[in-house]
Amino acid sequence: MTTETKTDKTATKDEAETAADETQLSKGADENQLSKGADENQLSKGTDENQLSKGEAQDTDTPDTDAQGADAQDVDADDEALDDENDEARLGAAKPHGVGQGAAAVVAAGLGVVSLTGSWVGTIAAARSNLVGQLETAQTAGVAKQLEALYGNQWQLTALIAGAFALLAVIIGAAVLARPAFGTPGRVQAPWIKSVAWAGFGLGAIGLVLAVAKYTDVMLALPSAP
Repeated sequence: MTTETKTDKTATKDEAETAADETQLSKGADENQLSKGADENQLSKGTDENQLSKGEAQDTDTPDTDAQGADAQDVDADDEALDDENDEARLGAAKPHGVGQGAAAVVAAGLGVVSLTGSWVGTIAAARSNLVGQLETAQTAGVAKQLEALYGNQWQLTALIAGAFALLAVIIGAAVLARPAFGTPGRVQAPWIKSVAWAGFGLGAIGLVLAVAKYTDVMLALPSAP
C-alpha cells in the first residue's frame, strides 16, 4: 500500500514537471512567434519607409528631369533657328546679284568709247548739217559765211552729240560706283564691275571735256578766211 502511494506521488510529480515543461515550451514558442512578428513588422515598416524614400527621391528628381528636358528642347530650337539662318545665308550667297550693275558698267564704258570715236548718229547729223548749209548758202556769199555754214555748224553738232554720249557715260558710271552705298549692307561689289564702271566714268569725263572744248572753239576752232 505504501509503495503504491509513493508510485502515485512520483507519477503525479512527473506529470506536473512535464506539464510545467510543456507550459514553458509553449511560452517560449509564443515568445518566439511574438519576436518573429515584431521582426516582420519592423521589416515591413522598413520596406514601407524605403518605398516612401524612393518615391520622394523620384518626386525630387522629376523636376530636374523636366528641367533637363526643357533645356534640351531649348537647345534643339536654337540649333534649328541657327540652321535656318545658315540656310538663308547660303541661299542669299548662292542667289546671283550685281547683274544689273555689271550691265550698267559695260554700258557706261561703251558710251565713253563712243563719245571719243564718234557714232553713226553724229555722222548722219553732221552730213545733214553740211547739206543744209549748202542749200541755204548762196554762191555769192563770202568765204567766212560759207565756212561757217558748211563746216562750223557741222563740227559743233558733232561735238554736241559726242558730249551727250560722254555725259551719259559719266552719269551711269557714277551711279554704278555709288550703288553699294545704297544697297544691302555688307554686300561687296564685284571688282570687275567697279573696274569697268571706273573705265566708263573716265572715258566719259575725257569725252565730255573734249566735246565742250570743241563746241566752244577752244580746241580745233574754225579757221578764219584770209
